[in-house]
Amino acid sequence: MREHLELDDGALVGRARLGDETAYGELVVRYRRAAFAIALSVTGRREDAEDAAQESFIVALERIEECRRPERFGAWFLTIVRNRSRNLLRRESLREGEALPFSLASSIAEPDRMTERAELRDRLTRALESLSDVQREVLLLHDLEGWKHKEIADRLEMPSGTVRSHLHYARKNMRRLLSREVQLEAAERTG
Repeated sequence: MREHLELDDGALVGRARLGDETAYGELVVRYRRAAFAIALSVTGRREDAEDAAQESFIVALERIEECRRPERFGAWFLTIVRNRSRNLLRRESLREGEALPFSLASSIAEPDRMTERAELRDRLTRALESLSDVQREVLLLHDLEGWKHKEIADRLEMPSGTVRSHLHYARKNMRRLLSREVQLEAAERTG
């Protein structure tokens, strides 16, 4: 297993194609957080992101022979994640029914802390949803996963300067949107 840590993606893909499960396992370890971040950027829900990421790893393993440039496995794989996440959203939208009337909602009071966290999560989700797909992906990979600009550029196949630009505008938009939400909330409280 130790030897796999030193191999680049291309070598790991080559070994995985030969049936080396440990090599594919190392690719999973390398990309699981990025897969989750990309899936979350598309789906907006933790559970859906986990499902989409897991499904993407299975699809990638089944189609590993189709990876034309093994050294670019990351970009190829993250494209699968994006597509699987979008497919999951389409499937889920077909299954959604009508919402329950408010009068049927539970009357059990939630603790204030849980409510505040839920409200914050909702504000963040709304702000993230308002970003373009690429801005959301870059922001989550950089700020949530800690990826460097060059890593993101390599994996998303775009120039590093473009990644920086997307990150700058994503953060700017998030600040603007979250600030507006806080102002609206304060105005509602003061009446």
